[in-house]
Amino acid sequence: MKEKAYFHLPGLFEFYELYRMFLPLFREHREYFYDWCEIGSIYGAPSDCIWGGGRTGFGENDPKEVLELMQEYGISARLTFSNSLLRQEHLLDRKCNTLCRLFEKNTEPQNGVIIYSELLLKYIKKHYPGFYFVSSTTKVLTDFTQFEKEIRRKDFCYVVLDFRLNKTFDQLNTLTQAEKNKVEFLCNECCWFGCRNRKACYETVSRKNLGENCPEYRCKAPEGEKGYLFSKAMKNPGFIGIDDIRNIYLPMGFSNFKIEGRGLGSALILEFLLYYMTKPEYQIHVREKIYLDSMLDLF
Repeated sequence: MKEKAYFHLPGLFEFYELYRMFLPLFREHREYFYDWCEIGSIYGAPSDCIWGGGRTGFGENDPKEVLELMQEYGISARLTFSNSLLRQEHLLDRKCNTLCRLFEKNTEPQNGVIIYSELLLKYIKKHYPGFYFVSSTTKVLTDFTQFEKEIRRKDFCYVVLDFRLNKTFDQLNTLTQAEKNKVEFLCNECCWFGCRNRKACYETVSRKNLGENCPEYRCKAPEGEKGYLFSKAMKNPGFIGIDDIRNIYLPMGFSNFKIEGRGLGSALILEFLLYYMTKPEYQIHVREKIYLDSMLDLF
């Protein structure tokens, strides 16, 4: 197979310890992993990051150590700055600007920013021009015409498709190859396919990251109270599995696939890495090597 799938993985700050164990395995035991997959980027945001969105960040690791790990393995780091409710005064936040100054310096590979706010996009482009930009799925663009307009914007190198559009193959096939190269599919979403409140859910996270006192968002979806289950995600009409990637999406000319999970635990992230990237016969080897590190708390 000549085509490559590039996975964009969750938890740049949140799961630093897991990646500190996984990345050496991925490099030193490449025979454990599918030869048609690569790591395109690892994304996330540290705790108390007001520009953050999508999920509330909880990573406490030193950003310099995080960046050094990404540089050591040649992986693009993406800062998740997808807060949808930013105002002018938030642009001067010291912590977020410090992160930008640190991560913008990297040119090989180039680091990126996942973004929602037009205000923030304009600010970062002006003050930190070394980044590339990813249009966030938190925009909830469920109309394909809206998505086409977004993907044709020169501001973005990638646009994360709303998972409800994952299987709109007739429309996806109308895109040019250059446009297909910019599409990033969200593979493992567990959210109810018929949800109409996804944007409100994301806005609650944005308010929390800004430190606003707001009520918890109560999911009204069927079985929403159960939280994330990978087995449930696999039954979602928008789910993209490894057979779909190899037999449908790669032959169609698509190559970028995002794995969600920043708000989940390390054990579940490991399951995603095993399912999407690891050959079945070697999954036990990867599990053993990571579980046997007593310093890593997976639960």
